[in-house]
Amino acid sequence: MKIIQAGLPRPLGATWTQRGVNFALFSSHATRIEVSLFDAHSGAELERHDLPARSGDIWHGLLPPRRAGPGSHYAFHVHGPNEPHKGERFDPSAALIDPYARELSKAAPLRSRVIDGSFDWGGDRPPSTPWRDTLIYELHVKGFTQLHPAVPADFRGKYLGLTVAAVIEHLKSIGVTAVELLPCQAFITEQFLRDRHLSNYWGYNSVAWFAPANEYAVHDAVAEFKSMVKALHAAGIEVLLDVVFNHTAEGNEAGPTLSLRGIDNSVYYRLMPQDKRFYENISGCGNTVNCEHGQVRTLIIDCLKYWVEEMHVDGFRFDLATVLAREGNAFNEHAAFFKSLRAEPSLAYVKMIAEPWDVGWGGYQLGRFPPGWAEWNDRYRDTVRSFWRRDAGKIGEFAERFAGSSDVFRHNGRKPTAGINFLTAHDGFTLCDLVSYNERHNEANLENNTDGHNDNLSWNCGIEGPTEDAAVLELRRRQMRNILATLFFSQGVPMLQAGDEFARTQRGNNNAYCQDNEISWVDWRLRGSNPNLLRFVQLLAQLRRRYIEFRRETFLKGVASRASVKDVTWLNTSGAEMTQSDWQDANLRTLGIWFAKQNNSVGRLLLLLNGSDSAQTFLLPIASVEQPWIRQFDTALDSFEAKSLGIARDYRLELSSAALLEC
Repeated sequence: MKIIQAGLPRPLGATWTQRGVNFALFSSHATRIEVSLFDAHSGAELERHDLPARSGDIWHGLLPPRRAGPGSHYAFHVHGPNEPHKGERFDPSAALIDPYARELSKAAPLRSRVIDGSFDWGGDRPPSTPWRDTLIYELHVKGFTQLHPAVPADFRGKYLGLTVAAVIEHLKSIGVTAVELLPCQAFITEQFLRDRHLSNYWGYNSVAWFAPANEYAVHDAVAEFKSMVKALHAAGIEVLLDVVFNHTAEGNEAGPTLSLRGIDNSVYYRLMPQDKRFYENISGCGNTVNCEHGQVRTLIIDCLKYWVEEMHVDGFRFDLATVLAREGNAFNEHAAFFKSLRAEPSLAYVKMIAEPWDVGWGGYQLGRFPPGWAEWNDRYRDTVRSFWRRDAGKIGEFAERFAGSSDVFRHNGRKPTAGINFLTAHDGFTLCDLVSYNERHNEANLENNTDGHNDNLSWNCGIEGPTEDAAVLELRRRQMRNILATLFFSQGVPMLQAGDEFARTQRGNNNAYCQDNEISWVDWRLRGSNPNLLRFVQLLAQLRRRYIEFRRETFLKGVASRASVKDVTWLNTSGAEMTQSDWQDANLRTLGIWFAKQNNSVGRLLLLLNGSDSAQTFLLPIASVEQPWIRQFDTALDSFEAKSLGIARDYRLELSSAALLEC
C-alpha cells in the first residue's frame, strides 16, 4: 500500500482530518509536485512524497495520521520549466511556503505548519457597528503595547497585549469602535534592511496571507490571535485587518523564491509583456500580484473568508487596493475581483476599506470603488491640514470635505460613510509631529533623509522640533485640538492614529516603517504628561455619540428641505449666510457651521472655526426663541467643561482655534 493516497483537490492547502493531512496545491504549469515533512526542532527533512493525483490544475495527496498531523512542518517542491524569458521560474530545490498555510514555523528557514484550528469561541459575536457610528483606531500590534506599564511583560507587543483590561479600557474611553491593525499576515524583512540592521516593522512585506505573524505571538499565533479578537469583541470593538494582496515578499526578478514564484510565476504575478523576465512594479515593491487570473482571485477570496469565518475578524483595509481591480493597464470599477467578492455570502456584511491608489499609471482612483466599499480619503486629509496651516483659498474645499465629500462619493447611492476621514496614519507624521515639524527627519532610516513624503502640509508653529517656547507649545496644543475637533465632527467615518490622543511623537520621522524601537512604539508616559489632550479627545467622542448631526448618513447640503429646514447653514463672522463672494475669498479663514434641529427650524449646534492669525469676533445667529448659549468647548482654553454664556450676541474666537456652542 502506498504511503500517500490520492486525497482530495479541495480545500487547498494542508487540511487535518481523521484520515490524515490532505495536501492540495494549484499549479497550471508544473510537471511534478512533492511535499516534504521536516522535524519541528532540528529542521531536518524527514520524508518527501510526490503528490499522486491531479484534478485539473490542482495537485493533491493524503498522508495518514502516523505520518502527518497538527504541528507537522512541511513545504512543497515544484518541478517545471525554468525559462524566465517565458515567465516560468520553477526550481525544485526550493522548499516553498504553501500559499494556504495557516501558520508558519517560528525559525528560519520558514516552513508551513499544519494546525488544529479548534478554539472555544464561547458564543463570540461580531459587534456589527453601523458605519455611521464607527470610530476607527489604527494601531500596530507590537508598538501599541510594547511600553504599556499595565501589560504583563510576556504580553507586551503581542496579540495578547490587546486583551489586557487597561488597554481595552483606554480604547473604550476615547470612543473606539474598531481597531485597524497594521499587517498581521506573516511577513519577512527585506535583505537591504537586514544589511542595515533594521527591520520591516510595519509588515507590508507578506509571505503567507493566511498565517498570522509569529512576531506577535507568545506561543501559538493562531490561538492567541483568536483570543485577542474574542476579548475585543466582548468589549464591543471590531477588528479590522490591514491586508497586503498587491505584492509579496518575493520582490523583483532578483528577489528570493519563497512561494508563489516557484509554484506558478506566470499565473501569480503581472509580468512585463515585452520581456517576461521582469515584473510589473505597480506596487512599488518589486512585483505586482496578478488579480486578473481566476486562481489568484480565488486565493484572495479564500483568504478573506478564512479570516472572517475562522478568525472572526470584522473587516479589512486593502493596501494599494487599486491593484486588485486592474484589468489590462487600467482600473475597472466593475472588475472581476469585485464581482467575486460580492458572490461570497460570508463577506456580504464585512467592512471593506480601500487605499484607493497604487503607483502605476492611472493608479489614483479615490471615489471610484463600488457601493459597499469605504475609502481612505486623502483629499480630506490634505484639505484640513492646509486649512489649519493657514493656506489661502481653502475655505470652499474645507466645507466640502467637512460635509462628507459628496463630490467624491455621492454617485451610485454611496453615503458620507464611504469616506474614511483621517488626518494622520502610520504613513506620515503623527499628530504631534504634524504641528512640530516643517520637514521630515528620517535620518534613522539610513537613507540620507531621502525617503518618505516631502510635502506633508505640516506647520511647526514657528520652531522646528522640540522647544521650550511657551507660546509655540500653546499654539501646538491648540492646533492639535483644532485638527481633532474637525476630524470628529466631519461627516464620514473618522480614523484616529494610535497615540495621537496624547501627542505621540516619532521625532519628525514620517516613514518609520523600519523603526522597531522607541521611535515607533507608543510611549504611554505621554498619557500622563498630556492629560488635557486626552480629556479633549474623550469629550469629542462623547459629543460625536450624543449628536446625530455629526454622524449622518446623508451629505450636508446647506439647502432647505421640503419642510423649509436646512441641515446646515454656513455662516461668516457677521452671522449671515456665506455668499458667493465669501466662498471665493482666498483670504477667508473663518467659518461658522450652524446645524438645525431635526424637524425644527431652530438651530442647535454652532461650530466656529478660526484658522487665521488673529482673533475674530463672530456674531451669533438669532434663534426664534431667546435661549442661553452653552459653550461645550473652546480649543483656546485648557478647560473643557461646558459653560453657560447666557443670552450672548457674539463670541470672540482666538487665532487658530475652534469652539462648539449649543443653544
